[in-house]
Amino acid sequence: MKAGLRLTPVILILIFIAGSLPGTLDAMSFPSDEAVLVKNFGYNDGGRPVLGMIFAGGDEITAADNGEVIFTFSNNDKASRLPSPLGAWTAVDHGDGLITIYSRYADDLQNKSLTYAEKTSVIARAGTSGWSNEDGFYFIIFDRRERHWINPAMIVTPVPEMRQPRIISAALTDSQGNAVQSNSLSQGRYTILVNAVTPLTSQAAGNFLAPQKIICMINGAEAGSLNFEAFSARDGVLMIYRNGLVPAKQVYEAFPAFETAEVFFARGQVNMEIIVQDIAGNSVNSISRLVVN
Repeated sequence: MKAGLRLTPVILILIFIAGSLPGTLDAMSFPSDEAVLVKNFGYNDGGRPVLGMIFAGGDEITAADNGEVIFTFSNNDKASRLPSPLGAWTAVDHGDGLITIYSRYADDLQNKSLTYAEKTSVIARAGTSGWSNEDGFYFIIFDRRERHWINPAMIVTPVPEMRQPRIISAALTDSQGNAVQSNSLSQGRYTILVNAVTPLTSQAAGNFLAPQKIICMINGAEAGSLNFEAFSARDGVLMIYRNGLVPAKQVYEAFPAFETAEVFFARGQVNMEIIVQDIAGNSVNSISRLVVN
């Protein structure tokens, strides 16, 4: 194991699942060969996290792996007159509580006769339904036993052609929420906000994805680590792992940045290092030198 690599509870769960399912989870594939990934898991979408992968365009939506089709929903179904934010959607059970969900596709082009999905079976065709405003679909992986939304990039074929992540900004706010405008600041408690993205070489300039991990180091010691591995539901509140579970709303309210850490600065010189990693293992860092009075 590389120095500094820690297995979080979510990763340990995924390793266990991978060893207990028929086949392997890393054999899962993306549900389209043609659609373009425009928003990934953890993306800060106007102050709300994306809980899966949002694709634009494409045609056929296919099963990521073998599994039993346990639910399909169409806006035309008479069972409910309430519109669904997922629009038309299908859920496939892969065993041990792991479910893939395919949604927001063309409402009238889903394969309603499908009861068991072989890998690459056509589930539906890309389109528009639910909370979507352009042709495409929304892909989610959910562990219903642990009530986790899992980052699909952790257990499916990696996204190709990932460039080095970019740190757009690393900013501080004081205990009253005021932005710090200088590298000279008073002793006290501060919040660190990081705006970081991961570009793909195959996508147009300006269309970026969320990173996999953001780490904040203060004088060489880790002060905060935001992991985009999974989101959890606790008493109806969506939670994300940041040195322990914290409300996702707290982390994402800083749109387009992420609230990465809360720290106390004592008097003296402070080196603040921000490290950003993507799912492919690329990383970038920036260092700010602060004087605390």
